[in-house]
Amino acid sequence: MSFVPTPSIRVPDTPTILYCRCAYAQVVPTGVKNEVLGKLCESSTSFETVADLCEMAAHRDPRLQAIASCAKLRIAACYPRAVRGLFQQAGSPLPENAEILNMRTQTAGEVTEALLQSQI
Repeated sequence: MSFVPTPSIRVPDTPTILYCRCAYAQVVPTGVKNEVLGKLCESSTSFETVADLCEMAAHRDPRLQAIASCAKLRIAACYPRAVRGLFQQAGSPLPENAEILNMRTQTAGEVTEALLQSQI
C-alpha cells in the first residue's frame, strides 16, 4: 500500500488524517484502536491508514516523507514525542503544527472528536 497525499482533491482547510494501526508493537489498546477506526469509517471524512509507524520508521519507509509533507496533519497513534521521534529518525521531521493524538492515554471518543473537528 502506498501513501500519496491528494491535496488537489482535498478542501484547502481540511487536514490530512493518518491512523496508525500499531499492528506490530501492539502497545495501543485494541478496543481504542478499533473504536477510533470504526468512527473514522462511519464518518464522511477521508483518512489514510498505516499498519505501523514504528516499522515504517525502522525501515526508513519513503512514505513517511510524503506524510510529513502534508501542510495540515492529524495523526492517531501513540505518544506525540515518540511519533515525532520516529519521523525525525526516518529523516522526515513532522511540521510543528502536526497534531498527534495518543490512543494509549486518550479515550476513543477524545481521539475521534479531535480527528474529526473541522479545523486544525
